[in-house]
Amino acid sequence: TKGKIEFKNYKFRYRAELEPVLKGINLDIEPCDKVGICGRTGAGKSSIFQALFRLVDKSATEGQICIDDIDINTISLSDLRFHLNIIPQSPVLFSNTLRYNLDPFSKHSDEELWIALTMVQLQDKMSEIPDGLSTQIAEYGSNFSVGECQLICVARALLKPSKILLIDEATANIDMHTDKLIQQVIREKFSTQTVLTIAHRLDTIQHSDKIVLISDGLVKAYGKPADVLDDTKMTDIDLDDVDDMEKGAL
Repeated sequence: TKGKIEFKNYKFRYRAELEPVLKGINLDIEPCDKVGICGRTGAGKSSIFQALFRLVDKSATEGQICIDDIDINTISLSDLRFHLNIIPQSPVLFSNTLRYNLDPFSKHSDEELWIALTMVQLQDKMSEIPDGLSTQIAEYGSNFSVGECQLICVARALLKPSKILLIDEATANIDMHTDKLIQQVIREKFSTQTVLTIAHRLDTIQHSDKIVLISDGLVKAYGKPADVLDDTKMTDIDLDDVDDMEKGAL
């Protein structure tokens, strides 16, 4: 897998009888590109991720999504999702050991798990806990801070050998240090992966290779950050989208 993604006149509905949420989008994303997805709440940003994971029945979609020139509807769900990695907006942790949360299928050595924890600067905290990798994580990760839970999710993503990473950027309860650390890890450690980020702040997407501006289920702009944000042909609504991002409203 190289990580090339193509949306070809793609339409997405939550059910076949409903109106489309994505209304015929076309996107070409090259391997290793870092792409920020922005737009107002309800514009269709999260539907792009749901479409990639095939979370709705094929009858509710039209057009194609191809990964490395293969229509994702022609492969099994397990094969498709093996090639996709996600860091969700809210940390997803299980009431189990730290080891299980990092490596639920027991594919990695303890040394590899510690390397991943080191990459997200959690090795010192975790090594101070007597049980180390056997530390029990409470339900919803309640015995760790939200930032620490998010870093555990990033460490888990580092251990999965997929070429495509989807990130729904956290919007709340993450301190500035942790936020900057996560952005740094994504830039440095996922450099050989295609990364799509649903972005809620301008400072995040300014680091992207390209930005997609989604409005009312359509691609309103796609290109380099400076070109998209400075595009004088953007409508007033599009500019409001960007203004909202600057205010942290998305």
